Amino acid sequence: MRTDARRHHDPQVRGFASDNYAGAHPEILAALALANGGHQVAYGEDDYTGHLQRVMHSHFGPTAEAFPVFNGTGANVVALQALTDRWGAVICAESAHINVDEGGAPERMGGLKLLTVQTPDGKLTPELIDRQAYGWDDEHRAMPQVVSITQNTELGTVYTPDEIRAICDHAHERGMKVHLDGARIANAAASLDVPMRAFTTVAGVDVLSFGGTKNGALFGEAVVVLEPDSVRAMKHLRKLSMQLASKMRFVSVQLEALLARDLWLRNARHANAMAQRLAEGVGAVDGVEILYPVQANAVFARLPHAVSERLQKRFRFYFWDETAGDVRWMCAFDTREEDVDAFVQALKEEMASS
Repeated sequence: MRTDARRHHDPQVRGFASDNYAGAHPEILAALALANGGHQVAYGEDDYTGHLQRVMHSHFGPTAEAFPVFNGTGANVVALQALTDRWGAVICAESAHINVDEGGAPERMGGLKLLTVQTPDGKLTPELIDRQAYGWDDEHRAMPQVVSITQNTELGTVYTPDEIRAICDHAHERGMKVHLDGARIANAAASLDVPMRAFTTVAGVDVLSFGGTKNGALFGEAVVVLEPDSVRAMKHLRKLSMQLASKMRFVSVQLEALLARDLWLRNARHANAMAQRLAEGVGAVDGVEILYPVQANAVFARLPHAVSERLQKRFRFYFWDETAGDVRWMCAFDTREEDVDAFVQALKEEMASS
Protein backbone atom coordinates (compact mmCIF):
# COMPACT_ATOMS: atom_id res chain seq x y z
CA MET A 1 0.00 0.00 0.00
CA ARG A 2 1.41 3.37 -0.99
CA THR A 3 1.73 6.04 1.66
CA ASP A 4 2.85 9.55 0.78
CA ALA A 5 4.90 11.72 3.12
CA ARG A 6 2.86 14.47 4.72
CA ARG A 7 3.33 17.09 7.38
CA HIS A 8 2.55 15.90 10.89
CA HIS A 9 2.95 19.16 12.76
CA ASP A 10 1.94 22.81 12.63
CA PRO A 11 5.03 24.75 11.47
CA GLN A 12 3.69 27.90 13.12
CA VAL A 13 3.93 26.38 16.61
CA ARG A 14 7.07 27.24 18.54
CA GLY A 15 7.99 26.58 22.15
CA PHE A 16 10.73 27.51 24.56
CA ALA A 17 11.87 24.06 25.64
CA SER A 18 15.08 23.72 23.63
CA ASP A 19 16.92 25.12 20.64
CA ASN A 20 17.01 21.48 19.51
CA TYR A 21 13.28 21.74 18.84
CA ALA A 22 13.91 24.10 15.91
CA GLY A 23 14.15 22.79 12.38
CA ALA A 24 17.07 23.26 10.03
CA HIS A 25 17.83 26.69 8.60
CA PRO A 26 16.82 27.01 4.92
CA GLU A 27 20.43 27.78 3.96
CA ILE A 28 21.49 24.50 5.58
CA LEU A 29 18.87 22.58 3.62
CA ALA A 30 20.05 24.28 0.43
CA ALA A 31 23.63 23.26 1.21
CA LEU A 32 22.57 19.64 1.71
CA ALA A 33 20.85 19.67 -1.67
CA LEU A 34 23.99 21.16 -3.23
CA ALA A 35 26.13 18.35 -1.83
CA ASN A 36 23.72 15.67 -2.99
CA GLY A 37 23.95 13.87 -6.31
CA GLY A 38 26.82 12.01 -7.85
CA HIS A 39 29.49 10.13 -5.96
CA GLN A 40 31.97 11.46 -3.41
CA VAL A 41 34.61 9.49 -1.53
CA ALA A 42 33.26 8.14 1.77
CA TYR A 43 34.51 8.44 5.35
CA GLY A 44 35.77 12.03 5.14
CA GLU A 45 37.89 11.93 1.99
CA ASP A 46 35.27 13.99 0.13
CA ASP A 47 35.70 17.51 -1.22
CA TYR A 48 33.28 19.04 1.30
CA THR A 49 35.18 17.76 4.33
CA GLY A 50 38.41 18.94 2.74
CA HIS A 51 37.04 22.43 2.26
CA LEU A 52 35.65 22.44 5.81
CA GLN A 53 39.24 22.21 7.08
CA ARG A 54 40.11 25.46 5.31
CA VAL A 55 36.99 27.13 6.68
CA MET A 56 37.91 26.00 10.21
CA HIS A 57 41.38 27.50 9.73
CA SER A 58 39.79 30.89 9.07
CA HIS A 59 38.02 30.74 12.43
CA PHE A 60 40.46 28.88 14.65
CA GLY A 61 43.89 29.20 13.05
CA PRO A 62 46.09 27.22 10.66
CA THR A 63 46.76 24.31 13.02
CA ALA A 64 43.07 23.56 13.67
CA GLU A 65 41.87 20.19 12.41
CA ALA A 66 38.18 19.27 12.37
CA PHE A 67 36.80 15.76 12.80
CA PRO A 68 33.07 15.83 11.99
CA VAL A 69 30.85 13.60 14.15
CA PHE A 70 27.14 12.88 14.47
CA ASN A 71 26.21 14.62 17.72
CA GLY A 72 27.37 16.61 20.73
CA THR A 73 27.71 13.71 23.15
CA GLY A 74 29.80 11.89 20.57
CA ALA A 75 32.00 14.96 20.12
CA ASN A 76 32.57 15.26 23.86
CA VAL A 77 33.28 11.58 24.40
CA VAL A 78 35.73 11.39 21.48
CA ALA A 79 37.48 14.61 22.53
CA LEU A 80 37.85 13.59 26.17
CA GLN A 81 39.09 10.14 25.24
CA ALA A 82 41.75 11.73 23.06
CA LEU A 83 42.95 13.88 25.97
CA THR A 84 43.07 11.23 28.71
CA ASP A 85 44.83 8.00 29.59
CA ARG A 86 42.94 4.94 30.82
CA TRP A 87 43.54 6.14 34.37
CA GLY A 88 42.64 9.75 33.66
CA ALA A 89 39.94 12.01 35.05
CA VAL A 90 38.21 15.18 33.87
CA ILE A 91 37.43 18.14 36.12
CA CYS A 92 34.15 19.84 35.23
CA ALA A 93 31.35 21.88 36.74
CA GLU A 94 28.71 19.83 38.51
CA SER A 95 26.14 21.33 36.12
CA ALA A 96 28.18 20.42 33.01
CA HIS A 97 26.38 18.66 30.18
CA ILE A 98 28.94 15.85 30.24
CA ASN A 99 27.99 15.19 33.87
CA VAL A 100 24.23 15.78 33.88
CA ASP A 101 22.82 15.21 30.40
CA GLU A 102 24.89 12.58 28.59
CA GLY A 103 23.60 9.46 30.28
CA GLY A 104 26.99 8.63 31.77
CA ALA A 105 28.49 8.32 28.28
CA PRO A 106 31.87 9.92 29.13
CA GLU A 107 32.30 7.45 31.98
CA ARG A 108 30.63 4.37 30.49
CA MET A 109 31.74 4.73 26.87
CA GLY A 110 34.83 6.88 27.34
CA GLY A 111 36.05 4.98 30.38
CA LEU A 112 37.07 8.12 32.26
CA LYS A 113 36.21 9.60 35.65
CA LEU A 114 34.43 12.95 36.06
CA LEU A 115 35.53 15.03 39.03
CA THR A 116 32.78 17.60 39.55
CA VAL A 117 32.86 20.99 41.25
CA GLN A 118 29.89 23.03 42.46
CA THR A 119 29.74 26.48 40.91
CA PRO A 120 27.44 29.44 41.60
CA ASP A 121 26.88 30.25 37.91
CA GLY A 122 28.05 27.24 35.90
CA LYS A 123 31.55 28.68 35.43
CA LEU A 124 34.80 27.18 36.68
CA THR A 125 37.66 29.31 38.01
CA PRO A 126 41.26 28.37 38.82
CA GLU A 127 40.31 28.34 42.50
CA LEU A 128 37.37 26.01 41.91
CA ILE A 129 39.47 23.74 39.72
CA ASP A 130 41.95 23.31 42.56
CA ARG A 131 39.24 21.64 44.64
CA GLN A 132 39.76 18.57 42.44
CA ALA A 133 43.23 19.19 40.98
CA TYR A 134 45.36 17.05 43.24
CA GLY A 135 46.58 13.50 43.77
CA TRP A 136 48.45 12.96 40.51
CA ASP A 137 50.80 10.43 42.13
CA ASP A 138 48.10 8.72 44.17
CA GLU A 139 47.31 5.38 42.55
CA HIS A 140 44.09 5.20 44.57
CA ARG A 141 42.62 8.24 42.81
CA ALA A 142 41.79 8.84 39.17
CA MET A 143 44.41 11.23 37.81
CA PRO A 144 43.16 14.74 36.88
CA GLN A 145 44.31 15.23 33.28
CA VAL A 146 41.71 17.51 31.69
CA VAL A 147 39.63 20.53 32.63
CA SER A 148 36.39 20.67 30.64
CA ILE A 149 34.44 23.93 30.43
CA THR A 150 31.25 24.78 28.54
CA GLN A 151 30.85 27.96 26.50
CA ASN A 152 28.24 29.18 27.01
CA THR A 153 27.46 27.28 30.18
CA GLU A 154 24.44 25.16 30.96
CA LEU A 155 23.12 28.09 33.02
CA GLY A 156 23.34 30.49 30.10
CA THR A 157 26.36 32.36 31.41
CA VAL A 158 29.36 33.23 29.25
CA TYR A 159 33.09 33.07 30.01
CA THR A 160 35.14 36.07 28.93
CA PRO A 161 38.32 35.38 26.93
CA ASP A 162 40.38 36.44 29.96
CA GLU A 163 38.54 33.98 32.19
CA ILE A 164 39.24 31.12 29.80
CA ARG A 165 42.86 32.21 29.41
CA ALA A 166 43.24 32.10 33.21
CA ILE A 167 41.76 28.59 33.30
CA CYS A 168 44.01 27.36 30.47
CA ASP A 169 47.14 28.85 32.02
CA HIS A 170 46.25 27.33 35.39
CA ALA A 171 45.50 23.89 33.93
CA HIS A 172 48.61 23.82 31.74
CA GLU A 173 50.84 24.82 34.66
CA ARG A 174 49.56 21.71 36.45
CA GLY A 175 50.10 19.45 33.46
CA MET A 176 46.43 19.28 32.48
CA LYS A 177 44.78 20.00 29.13
CA VAL A 178 41.62 21.99 28.44
CA HIS A 179 38.54 20.89 26.54
CA LEU A 180 35.76 23.29 25.62
CA ASP A 181 32.25 22.00 25.04
CA GLY A 182 31.02 24.45 22.41
CA ALA A 183 27.51 23.17 21.80
CA ARG A 184 26.43 26.85 21.82
CA ILE A 185 29.77 28.41 20.98
CA ALA A 186 28.17 30.69 18.39
CA ASN A 187 25.84 32.18 21.00
CA ALA A 188 28.81 32.89 23.24
CA ALA A 189 30.76 34.61 20.45
CA ALA A 190 27.70 36.67 19.53
CA SER A 191 27.24 37.69 23.15
CA LEU A 192 30.89 38.68 23.59
CA ASP A 193 31.08 40.22 20.10
CA VAL A 194 34.48 38.62 19.51
CA PRO A 195 35.75 35.96 17.07
CA MET A 196 35.47 32.38 18.31
CA ARG A 197 39.25 32.03 18.24
CA ALA A 198 39.51 34.79 20.90
CA PHE A 199 38.29 32.44 23.63
CA THR A 200 39.52 29.17 22.15
CA THR A 201 42.78 29.09 20.19
CA VAL A 202 44.15 32.40 21.49
CA ALA A 203 43.08 31.61 25.07
CA GLY A 204 44.90 28.27 25.06
CA VAL A 205 42.11 25.69 24.66
CA ASP A 206 43.49 22.36 23.41
CA VAL A 207 40.41 20.69 21.94
CA LEU A 208 36.95 22.02 21.12
CA SER A 209 33.61 20.30 20.61
CA PHE A 210 32.03 22.52 17.96
CA GLY A 211 28.23 22.62 17.92
CA GLY A 212 26.09 23.04 14.83
CA THR A 213 22.76 21.41 15.65
CA LYS A 214 21.58 24.02 18.16
CA ASN A 215 22.45 26.80 15.71
CA GLY A 216 20.47 25.73 12.67
CA ALA A 217 22.07 22.51 11.41
CA LEU A 218 20.01 19.40 10.75
CA PHE A 219 22.57 17.27 12.58
CA GLY A 220 26.31 17.19 13.02
CA GLU A 221 29.05 18.56 15.23
CA ALA A 222 32.84 18.37 15.07
CA VAL A 223 35.80 17.75 17.32
CA VAL A 224 38.26 20.52 16.51
CA VAL A 225 41.84 19.91 17.60
CA LEU A 226 43.43 23.30 18.25
CA GLU A 227 46.71 22.08 19.74
CA PRO A 228 47.95 19.13 17.64
CA ASP A 229 50.40 17.92 20.28
CA SER A 230 47.61 17.53 22.86
CA VAL A 231 45.95 14.48 21.29
CA ARG A 232 46.79 11.24 19.58
CA ALA A 233 44.96 8.85 17.25
CA MET A 234 41.88 11.05 16.83
CA LYS A 235 40.67 9.32 13.68
CA HIS A 236 40.93 5.92 15.35
CA LEU A 237 39.03 7.11 18.42
CA ARG A 238 36.28 8.60 16.26
CA LYS A 239 35.78 5.26 14.49
CA LEU A 240 36.03 3.27 17.73
CA SER A 241 33.37 5.54 19.26
CA MET A 242 30.96 4.94 16.36
CA GLN A 243 31.11 8.59 15.28
CA LEU A 244 32.61 8.13 11.81
CA ALA A 245 29.99 8.99 9.18
CA SER A 246 30.32 7.12 5.91
CA LYS A 247 28.60 9.90 3.93
CA MET A 248 30.49 12.57 5.84
CA ARG A 249 29.95 15.20 3.15
CA PHE A 250 26.43 15.71 4.54
CA VAL A 251 27.80 16.64 7.96
CA SER A 252 30.66 18.73 6.62
CA VAL A 253 28.58 20.75 4.17
CA GLN A 254 26.27 21.86 6.98
CA LEU A 255 29.16 23.13 9.08
CA GLU A 256 30.63 24.77 6.00
CA ALA A 257 27.30 26.52 5.32
CA LEU A 258 27.26 27.83 8.88
CA LEU A 259 30.87 28.97 8.96
CA ALA A 260 31.92 29.95 5.45
CA ARG A 261 30.04 33.21 5.72
CA ASP A 262 28.10 34.64 8.66
CA LEU A 263 25.12 32.30 9.05
CA TRP A 264 26.45 31.01 12.37
CA LEU A 265 26.63 34.56 13.72
CA ARG A 266 23.29 35.71 12.31
CA ASN A 267 21.51 32.74 13.83
CA ALA A 268 23.19 33.17 17.22
CA ARG A 269 22.61 36.90 17.40
CA HIS A 270 18.94 36.44 16.65
CA ALA A 271 18.49 33.72 19.27
CA ASN A 272 20.31 35.84 21.85
CA ALA A 273 18.20 38.89 21.01
CA MET A 274 14.99 36.89 21.45
CA ALA A 275 16.22 35.71 24.87
CA GLN A 276 16.86 39.31 25.87
CA ARG A 277 13.36 40.27 24.73
CA LEU A 278 11.94 37.34 26.68
CA ALA A 279 13.89 38.22 29.82
CA GLU A 280 12.73 41.83 29.69
CA GLY A 281 9.15 40.76 29.25
CA VAL A 282 8.96 38.11 31.96
CA GLY A 283 11.19 40.07 34.31
CA ALA A 284 8.56 42.80 34.45
CA VAL A 285 5.93 40.36 35.72
CA ASP A 286 5.43 40.41 39.50
CA GLY A 287 6.31 37.09 41.07
CA VAL A 288 8.84 36.05 38.41
CA GLU A 289 12.53 35.99 39.36
CA ILE A 290 15.30 35.81 36.76
CA LEU A 291 17.96 33.53 38.27
CA TYR A 292 21.11 34.14 36.20
CA PRO A 293 22.40 36.86 33.89
CA VAL A 294 20.86 36.38 30.44
CA GLN A 295 24.00 36.39 28.31
CA ALA A 296 23.11 34.01 25.49
CA ASN A 297 19.88 32.34 24.36
CA ALA A 298 18.63 30.95 27.68
CA VAL A 299 16.46 32.43 30.41
CA PHE A 300 16.30 30.75 33.81
CA ALA A 301 13.49 31.85 36.09
CA ARG A 302 11.64 30.97 39.30
CA LEU A 303 7.90 31.26 39.56
CA PRO A 304 5.01 29.41 41.25
CA HIS A 305 4.99 25.74 40.33
CA ALA A 306 1.28 25.69 39.53
CA VAL A 307 1.69 28.61 37.13
CA SER A 308 4.45 26.77 35.27
CA GLU A 309 2.33 23.65 34.97
CA ARG A 310 -0.55 25.61 33.46
CA LEU A 311 1.78 27.54 31.18
CA GLN A 312 3.31 24.29 29.92
CA LYS A 313 -0.07 23.35 28.48
CA ARG A 314 0.19 26.41 26.22
CA PHE A 315 3.95 26.42 25.48
CA ARG A 316 6.54 23.65 25.76
CA PHE A 317 9.37 24.23 28.23
CA TYR A 318 11.13 22.29 30.96
CA PHE A 319 11.58 22.56 34.69
CA TRP A 320 15.23 22.99 35.62
CA ASP A 321 14.71 22.33 39.33
CA GLU A 322 11.10 21.33 39.86
CA THR A 323 11.38 21.31 43.64
CA ALA A 324 12.47 24.95 43.70
CA GLY A 325 10.13 25.97 40.88
CA ASP A 326 13.01 26.83 38.56
CA VAL A 327 12.39 26.68 34.81
CA ARG A 328 14.46 27.12 31.66
CA TRP A 329 13.24 28.95 28.57
CA MET A 330 15.31 28.62 25.39
CA CYS A 331 15.23 30.69 22.21
CA ALA A 332 16.37 29.49 18.79
CA PHE A 333 17.38 30.92 15.44
CA ASP A 334 13.76 30.81 14.30
CA THR A 335 12.10 32.24 17.43
CA ARG A 336 9.98 35.21 16.41
CA GLU A 337 9.16 38.40 18.30
CA GLU A 338 5.49 37.45 18.21
CA ASP A 339 6.33 34.08 19.79
CA VAL A 340 8.06 35.82 22.67
CA ASP A 341 5.30 38.37 23.10
CA ALA A 342 2.62 35.67 23.08
CA PHE A 343 4.51 33.73 25.73
CA VAL A 344 4.90 36.79 27.95
CA GLN A 345 1.19 37.53 27.62
CA ALA A 346 0.31 33.93 28.50
CA LEU A 347 2.58 34.14 31.54
CA LYS A 348 0.85 37.32 32.69
CA GLU A 349 -2.53 35.68 32.34
CA GLU A 350 -1.52 32.59 34.29
CA MET A 351 0.10 34.66 37.03
CA ALA A 352 -3.04 36.79 37.30
CA SER A 353 -5.28 33.74 37.56
CA SER A 354 -3.17 32.37 40.43
